[in-house]
Amino acid sequence: MLERMDKFFESRIDTYEAHMLEEIEGAKEFYSYTALQLPKKDGARILDLGCGTGLELEYLYAINPGAAVTGIDLSQAMLDKMKAKFPDKKLRAVKGSFFDIIFGITAFDAVVSVEALHHYTQRSKAALFRRVRQALKHGGYFLLCDFHAESELEERKNFDDLDRLRHEEGMGYDVICHYDTPLTLEHDLEALRAANFSSVEVLKSWGSTSLIKASL
Repeated sequence: MLERMDKFFESRIDTYEAHMLEEIEGAKEFYSYTALQLPKKDGARILDLGCGTGLELEYLYAINPGAAVTGIDLSQAMLDKMKAKFPDKKLRAVKGSFFDIIFGITAFDAVVSVEALHHYTQRSKAALFRRVRQALKHGGYFLLCDFHAESELEERKNFDDLDRLRHEEGMGYDVICHYDTPLTLEHDLEALRAANFSSVEVLKSWGSTSLIKASL
């Protein structure tokens, strides 16, 4: 049964962090490794897409306590938990879809997203990545850490299954629902290149999860 994205996470707020860290291959490593790649200068402005409860922020604030982070998420419960964890930090929580919210132009030193973008098509992600690029300051970069489909066949099957479930359950395409439709790694790389980043590289992988750095 399909669930709205925000409702899915709100109903699992108490078990979310344990699930992410204990049940996802490499999670204890990729959250910290991704955070270590973020800017270390005091006051660095960072945008976190699909921030959840801020698992990567625990590691970021340990190395850069003066970072100014804007976190966007669909779930108010997740944002509330994140803010409660970091009451003394420069942290702005924004509820909504990162496809709708205006990021600004040359506003951030870095943008990061960890395990949050595996629900969207290549076309929609390419459009999002173009907006991410515009939001970055000169010399800025985007860190995308997410898991990927093993093949184009698997990728297509996931989207076909989601289409079928939307039809069967009457859930329109205007509703963001929780259903994993990861792209292949190559398709994510293509979407980033289509956004005209000057450099796109895979920094490290943990099973099906890879960390990609896209630089201006």
